[in-house]
This record gives sequence, structure tokens and C-alpha cells, in this order.
Amino acid sequence: MPELTDTQSIILSRAAIRPGNLAMPLPEGLHGAAAKMAVTRMISRGWLEEVDADIRKGEPLWRETGDGHGTTLIATGAGLEAIGIEPVVARATSAPRKAKPDPAPTPEAPDAPKPVAIRAGTRQAQIIALLQRPEGASIAEIVEATGWQAHSARGMISGALKKKLGLAITSAKEDGRGTVHRIA
Repeated sequence: MPELTDTQSIILSRAAIRPGNLAMPLPEGLHGAAAKMAVTRMISRGWLEEVDADIRKGEPLWRETGDGHGTTLIATGAGLEAIGIEPVVARATSAPRKAKPDPAPTPEAPDAPKPVAIRAGTRQAQIIALLQRPEGASIAEIVEATGWQAHSARGMISGALKKKLGLAITSAKEDGRGTVHRIA
């Protein structure tokens, strides 16, 4: 993993959890020449990319280009990898946009899933991998793999995976294993 400053790590981590991997707004207290220097270094390393801002969607501006137009910053795949986030895990992440902003959500789908980044090597990624197996995983198997209590494993499945990430997780009773959970 490349050597990151605290500021670079904060910018990329925040971008990873925002829709479209938007890196703006920058951390509080990072202004002027310090912000310009940090962003310029990150762009030169390929961690951030400057793209057209969609002012109608209220995207924060990095800099104005004139005539009411401006640019914003997004984290690239290389930027996400620099902080240890896999580009695609369980179809829960989205690829960062390249040149144009995402189109506005349609009125038919206001609850479209938010793009989410999952760091490699975390217990959440470990549980997702267990649930993606054809045989799935029981709570006992998840407890054994993570070292968590059973209630914590159930909470991760219902809260983080189902509600926050929007993953379709099915449960079925099986002889000898109890309730087995799988990502559909």
C-alpha cells in the first residue's frame, strides 16, 4: 500500500462512502494553498480526478471554470485501492464516474441504492465472502470465522448488509446446520 498522509487518507476515505465517490467537500480546516497542494499531489498520483460538477444536483465545486460552470473532485479506482478498498465486492460498490456526472435519479426510483465501498480484509468483507459461497453460512460458522458473539453476527446481517448495503440475503433452515444465510 502506498504511503498516505493523514489528510490524503481522510479525503479518500470520505470519498469512498459518498455517492459517486465524490471527494468534495474537503476536510474542515483544509483551505487555500494547503488544499491546492494536497489535491494537486493526489491528482498527479492518479488518486483523484477533476470532473465537471453538476450544479443542479448541488455538487460542491473544487474550482470555477467560468459562465457558472465548475469542476469537482472524485476518487479514482487507484485512490480507493490506495486506502485498501476493493473496487468491486458483492456488486455493492459502484465504479467511479469518469467524465460526466451521473444523471438525476428518476422519480420512479427515488430509493436507488447508494454506492458503497467495502475495505478488503475487514470482518464485513469476510462475512460477505462467507455468504457468497454456494453453501452459504450459518450464524455458528460466522461466529467461528469472526470471533464475534451470535447477536453481533445477526446484527451485521440485518443492519449493515441488508439495510445499509441493500444486499438481498436469504435464510433457510437446513438439517444439521440450522439457519443458513446466503446472498441471493
